[in-house]
Amino acid sequence: MEIVKKPAPPTGLRRRLWRLPIGLYRIGLGPLLGRRFMLLTHTGRVSGRRRQAVIEIVQHDEDGYVAASGFGPRSDWYLNVMTTPDVTLQVGRHPLQATATPIGADEGAEIMAGYAPRHPAAARQLCKLMGFAVDGSAQDYREVGRHIPFVRFASRTTHT
Repeated sequence: MEIVKKPAPPTGLRRRLWRLPIGLYRIGLGPLLGRRFMLLTHTGRVSGRRRQAVIEIVQHDEDGYVAASGFGPRSDWYLNVMTTPDVTLQVGRHPLQATATPIGADEGAEIMAGYAPRHPAAARQLCKLMGFAVDGSAQDYREVGRHIPFVRFASRTTHT
């Protein structure tokens, strides 16, 4: 793995394009994006206002949903949930109250190594987006996973 450049959140037209999926959720068409994406509603760390982002689910298990901050630790949604971890998720049509928790580098490495073979094109694109040149090996993806901020969103509600 080689670091080619530091990731930077999009600006201008690219930012508008990245935010288009939010509109799908707002008009009730979020389920068209499938179960690999979720609408994250969180609190702005400076403004205190409600903010939204659509992010990819890289893992889902009994512990919750896991997402990666593809633009690195400077991504607004990531900084916001690290400041105020109580969030609302919407996967498909189902809203869920959750708490965001950062995932350590070792666990992030294993998550990325597991994600890459399940979604090889998306894994390559994520690495490129974050400025990493990878050779496609599990070891390379593990190393990338140590540098990507991963977050676990665990449900705050109990189901009976």
